Amino acid sequence: MLSGAQRVVPPRVLAAHRVATASGFGRSCTPEVGRLLALAAASKPAGVVAESGTGAGVGTAWLLSGLGAGARLVTAERDERLAHSAAALFADDDRVRVIAGDWRLLDEHAPFDVFFCDGGGKRDDPRHVVDLLAPGGLLLLDDFTPSPAWPPLFKGEVDELRLYYLTHPDLEATEVLTTPTGSVVLGVKRERTAW
Repeated sequence: MLSGAQRVVPPRVLAAHRVATASGFGRSCTPEVGRLLALAAASKPAGVVAESGTGAGVGTAWLLSGLGAGARLVTAERDERLAHSAAALFADDDRVRVIAGDWRLLDEHAPFDVFFCDGGGKRDDPRHVVDLLAPGGLLLLDDFTPSPAWPPLFKGEVDELRLYYLTHPDLEATEVLTTPTGSVVLGVKRERTAW
């Protein structure tokens, strides 16, 4: 079995890393999170996949590596320079649209079957983030510090943001360790049933 370092990295991910380096952008997702993104996109082969916080396009490239032929991917980046660089990287694939602007511009493309909320929304409007998911839609939130405690702690205090997603009544959610120092909150939007 191959270790994570020995696995093949998709060429477009490598290209996005070059864009990140050239742009001085140092907050791209890790390969461990990237592989999770590819898996999430592959789970919805005809779905609408979204990302807030394109950055230099590394996460976008991972999502694209799992994207089905009938799926589409829309991503928003508020830094116009980064958004234009990322748009150029994906210009040859009509399934991908990069929006230069606020994450709320994603609204017109919702509901989402997969939503990687890496930028805007995660902290400033978590309620709206959940509302953008289709029933059965998968939400991925990264950049958490693992906590063995319940409720989860960050810097010795209850991590209210993580707790919000993990206990949201419309989500079936859990936290997954991606590295010894990082975790991702995964949630699936429950389908509402009439009783």
